[in-house]
Amino acid sequence: MSSTANVAVLVGSLRKESFNRRMALALAEMARGTLDLQLIGIGALPLYNQDLDATPPPEWTAFRDAVKACDALLFVTPEYNRSVPGVLKNALDVGSRPYGHSVWGGKPGAVISVSPGAIGGFGANHHLRQSLVFLDVPTMAQPEAYLGGAGSLFDAQGHIANEATRGFMQKFLDAYTAWVALHRKSA
Repeated sequence: MSSTANVAVLVGSLRKESFNRRMALALAEMARGTLDLQLIGIGALPLYNQDLDATPPPEWTAFRDAVKACDALLFVTPEYNRSVPGVLKNALDVGSRPYGHSVWGGKPGAVISVSPGAIGGFGANHHLRQSLVFLDVPTMAQPEAYLGGAGSLFDAQGHIANEATRGFMQKFLDAYTAWVALHRKSA
């Protein structure tokens, strides 16, 4: 097993300049050398429909294969209506099917929510955790990461602008690296 874990990063926002995408990219840079964070696109996934399980769309197969190849999971999501965006829920459903062939089970995970609002996507963060329990994703409990005020989090180069936030996210990454090492399945 490689010492550097491959982490599937799923961003719950499709917007090109999304704050969550910016956070995922900033974290990928910060984690270089300890974790290999790989953003896996979810925007092109057709909506899950059990009727298609016999002959799955190629986008489903490519997505499932990409997640299967990773050692761990990191979810970076905004909050839509006190929950996760539909595109992220669809990705969870596509990856969990057909029954008995989930790509999620046993992979260590973590959740970060980024929002312009003051409570930093708290509702989405916890709603996502409920699904991850069912999907058998051992999800890191601490530190929790709810980042509000997203409009001022990044500088022009996409780096985390605030020193305190950068320090907190480094602590988050350090804890997540240890979490992944503790729960990672052997190859």
